[in-house]
Amino acid sequence: MKKRMLLSCFMTVALGAMAQLQRPMASPQAKVEQKVGLTDLKVEYYRPSKNNRVVYGEVVPFDEVWRTGANENTKFTSSDAVVFGKDTLKAGTYAVFTKPSKDAWEIIFYSDYSNWGTPDTWDEKKVVLRMKAPVVTLNDVVETFTIGFDKLTTKSADLTLSWDKTRIILSFSVPTAVKMQANIDKVMNGPSSGDYHAAAEFYFKEKKDLKKALEWETKAVELRPEAYWYLSMKAQIQAELGDFKGAIESAKQSMTVAEKAGDKDAVEASKKSIEAWGKKK
Repeated sequence: MKKRMLLSCFMTVALGAMAQLQRPMASPQAKVEQKVGLTDLKVEYYRPSKNNRVVYGEVVPFDEVWRTGANENTKFTSSDAVVFGKDTLKAGTYAVFTKPSKDAWEIIFYSDYSNWGTPDTWDEKKVVLRMKAPVVTLNDVVETFTIGFDKLTTKSADLTLSWDKTRIILSFSVPTAVKMQANIDKVMNGPSSGDYHAAAEFYFKEKKDLKKALEWETKAVELRPEAYWYLSMKAQIQAELGDFKGAIESAKQSMTVAEKAGDKDAVEASKKSIEAWGKKK
């Protein structure tokens, strides 16, 4: 009886292990990540192979919507708006569908990327961008479907789709100049109130140069006096430096602003601090 039970347990474990057995995919998953200028781009897709088949016109029918790969939808993600010619694709993640024909392809960016293959019901409202690109005929065969980025510059690149002897090239630009100008303006205008506060808070917690921390937090308060949490941090730094009179004054200011903002917890915290520091003056 025990032998039968052991054998049954062994078979259950073995079957469980077999159920979790991984196997290679005929069309493996791929991910391409590329920074163009200051913009982060990513393409996630599955890569079918030619395998001596006629690809376009048979494996991929002409004039029908194709998932642009295999298995799950091909997904295109950009951290910024991308401009294809005169058309702008907003930052985000999109499914990439295509409609191949002999001379040109229609490329469709679709807002719903959760599908497996093409949607059962096509929703034209989910089409965020539709454009056409001519077919480029290659001399050599590309055995496995490949999506990549080419002709990279600091503000532009080509998104390429290649398989068999066909290549589609989608030239685009990204807002490098605009982002760079914003960065320059920010740096040249000096740190923001948040920058000063973050630096002061770090120094306070690490018990580094507290006088410098107080200098930074004071600048943060000057730039944004309505930020009562800045005043609270200033008070804590002053108390740590032994300036309890100054700490109490800053805490009172913080409490006044917090009351106007309706933050009862901050008000109560300031009251407790004022009481504690009052005993140390």
